[in-house]
Amino acid sequence: MVDDDRVEGVVDPRNRLNDLTGREWVYALRSVISTRYPTSGPEGYAHSLRRLHPSPKPPQLMAELLRFFTKAGGHVLDPFTGVGGTLLACSLEGRSAVGVDLSPAYAACYAEVCAALDIAPQPYVVGDSRNLASLPAVAARPFDLILTDPPYAQMLAKQRTGERKKHGQGEATPFTDSPDDLGNLGYWEFLSELRELLRGALGLLRPRGHLVLFTKDLQPTPEHHNMLHADMVVALRELPGLEYRGYRIWHDQSQNLYPFGYPFAFVSNQMHQFILIFRYMPV
Repeated sequence: MVDDDRVEGVVDPRNRLNDLTGREWVYALRSVISTRYPTSGPEGYAHSLRRLHPSPKPPQLMAELLRFFTKAGGHVLDPFTGVGGTLLACSLEGRSAVGVDLSPAYAACYAEVCAALDIAPQPYVVGDSRNLASLPAVAARPFDLILTDPPYAQMLAKQRTGERKKHGQGEATPFTDSPDDLGNLGYWEFLSELRELLRGALGLLRPRGHLVLFTKDLQPTPEHHNMLHADMVVALRELPGLEYRGYRIWHDQSQNLYPFGYPFAFVSNQMHQFILIFRYMPV
């Protein structure tokens, strides 16, 4: 028997998480999101500007996450804002947001993108997210969701190898050259710093709010498996009140394939990122 709410498209009055009907809720629970978002035209959302960032998140993808983890009018924090994919999605979906990032260049790019799209910019603070509670724009009221894409432990700060290098794409593309940038830290130091940064961020999240963050695994080495998503879960589960709820996988079909390891060894083309989902349940 199918639930009536799912058939009629009615939002259950007990639903305090989002504005989805039962049918929409079921679709949003799929474990893999497979996309090929345009990078030009209206649906590109000024990608030609946003590509200043080495890994800009598509506003459409962030909007899908917003629709599940917030209601209309919800309040969202992105402590690693970059060029503002989360902020753009909040504007498109009727949510308010505050973004924080170390880079004045990314902040300027976000302002340029908003002007190009004729969108009123959300508050964007150029600052260090280790000190979130000291930023007036951030501490004004509690957030319903923290949605972010943190830098990944020197992943982009290293020179590329293999086929990418052959095609002139071997240069390192760090997010910033700041020593305060988590993307310039080693693997274990990154995990420790991210945990402590998010410890402070949780104090700004309302009870039963969610933390949703992206990550991508590194290639394994003889010393460690480098499954960053797994190590990140282990590190963040140390935070009091933070419950790990599972993950979704974003399969980005726009990624190019390269013959890594040919003809000697298996080296995976990683076409996906993990979207880790936590819920804040303080005692």
